[in-house]
Amino acid sequence: MVLIAPPPERPRRLVFMGSPDEAVPALEALVDAGFDIPLVITREDRRRGRRSRPSPTPVKAAALGLGLEVGHDLDASVEVGAELGVVVAYGRIIPGRILDRLPMVNIHFSLLPRWRGAAPVERALMAGDRETGVCLMAMERGLDTGPVYACESEPIGSEDTTVTLKSRLARRGAQLLVERLSSGLTPPTAQVGESTYAAKVTSDDLRIDWALPAEVAARLVRVGGAWTRLAGDGGGDGEKGGSGPRLKIHRARHLAELPSDLFPVPTEVGGTGAPGTLTVASRRVFVTAAEGFVELLEVQPEGRGRQRAADWVNGARVGTGDRLW
Repeated sequence: MVLIAPPPERPRRLVFMGSPDEAVPALEALVDAGFDIPLVITREDRRRGRRSRPSPTPVKAAALGLGLEVGHDLDASVEVGAELGVVVAYGRIIPGRILDRLPMVNIHFSLLPRWRGAAPVERALMAGDRETGVCLMAMERGLDTGPVYACESEPIGSEDTTVTLKSRLARRGAQLLVERLSSGLTPPTAQVGESTYAAKVTSDDLRIDWALPAEVAARLVRVGGAWTRLAGDGGGDGEKGGSGPRLKIHRARHLAELPSDLFPVPTEVGGTGAPGTLTVASRRVFVTAAEGFVELLEVQPEGRGRQRAADWVNGARVGTGDRLW
């Protein structure tokens, strides 16, 4: 696909579009580097909390703190005399009518063309990727299909979560953006390789299937929002016991991933229980998976706050032999 409009080589007057925490470092870096930003466009305030009070996006809060003009209307981006639009996790597709009038670049949190789409970091973790990165790309009408100015890789650690990985990628992306805009945008190159799509992660995606390897369960926990159910009313077979209470898992260990000298496995954990079977030993809570075990560290029972897994099993009166499903 042909670019809608090529940007100038060294643009200085920019419109910034972004919304979540991971977009803030790029905005701050552009301001620190002296770029002129007449307008920041972000998503509308959302009502949050028990009192349902309007809450601004992190980008809006940061922009106001920097003394920048903030708006929500995308059409305003073409009315302020900007040379380039910079998009970082804005949260909506930029309409063609805007791209027709203002060239744009985007910081995307993957090594394109792998993980085009809304959830590249989450999908990389779920897939067990060992590496990801950031790409500065020219925007066109296709979804993350534009040619690329530059990419930088970033390793994914065995304990990385969505939060930690996004934080690092946000900083890398901000640095890459400023460097390229300051030194001059050379013609971008087409993406090469097989593309994959990073669809938005749903609650169903995050339900743990204990019939899969423990490593897969641990990945879901690192993504954030992973959950399971306690079989029946506290034990027994999941299918026969009915729909038990939901249990969110906030922190867990895949035993095969961590050094045994740092996290020794008690001898009680060595049985061959069915997938999802709990083993409680030495105030530690383990779940049998198809391959290996997952040690639960921090959980959240339905209707309750976050707590240590050991406290949960005591309060819920569950123990060895009970099942998650």
